[in-house]
Amino acid sequence: MPTSLVDALATQGIDTPTPIQAATLPDSLAGRDVLGRGRTGSGKTFAFLLPLVARLVADPKRPQPKRPRSLILAPTRELATQIHESHVILEKTTRLTSTVVFGGVGQNPQAKALARGVDVLIACPGRLLDLMGQGLVDLGSVEITVIDEADHMADMGFLPGVRKILQATPGSGQRMLFSATLDSGVNTLVKQFLHNPVTHEADSELSPVATMEHHVLRIDGDDRTRVVAELAAAPGNTIVFTRTKYGAKKLAKQLNGLGVPAVDLHGNLSQNARTRNMEAFHSGRVSTLVATDIAARGIHVDDVSLVIHADPPAEHKAYLHRSGRTARAGQSGKVVTLQTPSQRADVATLMRQAKIKPQVDDAAPGAQILQDITPGDRVFLSATEAAELAGVASKQPQQPQQPQGNGGGRGRRGGSHPANGSGRGNGSGRPNGSGRGRSSDRPSSPLRDDSHRGQSKPARDGSRQSRRPAQHSSHSAADFSANRRRGR
Repeated sequence: MPTSLVDALATQGIDTPTPIQAATLPDSLAGRDVLGRGRTGSGKTFAFLLPLVARLVADPKRPQPKRPRSLILAPTRELATQIHESHVILEKTTRLTSTVVFGGVGQNPQAKALARGVDVLIACPGRLLDLMGQGLVDLGSVEITVIDEADHMADMGFLPGVRKILQATPGSGQRMLFSATLDSGVNTLVKQFLHNPVTHEADSELSPVATMEHHVLRIDGDDRTRVVAELAAAPGNTIVFTRTKYGAKKLAKQLNGLGVPAVDLHGNLSQNARTRNMEAFHSGRVSTLVATDIAARGIHVDDVSLVIHADPPAEHKAYLHRSGRTARAGQSGKVVTLQTPSQRADVATLMRQAKIKPQVDDAAPGAQILQDITPGDRVFLSATEAAELAGVASKQPQQPQQPQGNGGGRGRRGGSHPANGSGRGNGSGRPNGSGRGRSSDRPSSPLRDDSHRGQSKPARDGSRQSRRPAQHSSHSAADFSANRRRGR
């Protein structure tokens, strides 16, 4: 590796390659097509960014307007943004330029950055296809193409769009495909677009999940929210998964009403709201994130100590990826699945297919098993205080900073507020010719997270107080985040 890139990684405390990086870098640096499978949190991002930046720097060219020199495709806006943040760490040592392209925000800043010319384009398929259709970007000069989370692309129905994008890139260019699993959908892309790829499988898909503590808690349906609240009120960061967007919105509101500050993440939120809520969770101001499967893959959040499946997922692959939000980078983690009587057979099948043997217990609010799973003092605020913490974003600027062509969009902006959706539609995902529309990063479907827009409001102080779990604290909202970071 070039010394400048090694030094850039050292500033981040990175001095030893992960298994997927050590396996793929010799071939990717040599310009070969690479098919890499590594589990979530295994270091795939730098595994493709390092050779991409090194090769572009070794062959310096001034990028032409609208014609990027390299392309990285990501399935979600959050992942695209986080890839860009990692790229900027390396870009600072070079003269390369980059920008990020995704839907849900105005396209003009993205189009202007492309018009100036960029070396590295990081994009979600929906918006990129829009810009291609409007003639605002031309992929004819792409020398290196990367597809990240390729199996997630397949699961989300992106393959037709990804094929169209890859067909617009030169066949002689280097192509790297990284994925947690290599299923039939991914193999379709491999056979059509990769040339004699070198395959590296650095670790097992199950390796991190098998090292976690897995619990199944048998509960009555009426106890679900209060059990989640008691688990989430313990020290540490928690991600709670629900099956539906409405369920995530409702549960976050209920947790705030019970004195546990929480923000939500799902497709009904505007891009502004998603950015602010993720910033609230990343910063530690709010320690509970309630999400649909939009957060199960492709979102990098450090130090998540607990994952709660408030709604068990429909299939084992989703369980593995949801659970992979914890126990990252060698850390430990715990996973709790809540099971109502009617879900007993489905959960048993889920665990068998995931090859997990969980500890199974009965649970109710105040049960000792909850303290055993998440030790430590519970901190409950008033509903008003919880809503205040979850609603800080309303005081922030309403527009997130759009990444520009010089890499200036690497930082997250804003705070957290679940009630700032714009209510504007995604658009059809097709070129509109106007340059003013908003396009979705997902195929239009009533089953997709981004198929509708809506709003979510913070809980108001009121009669919900009587449902608060038994243990309380006099901590103020201002002290809450600091106490949680200290493990108090």
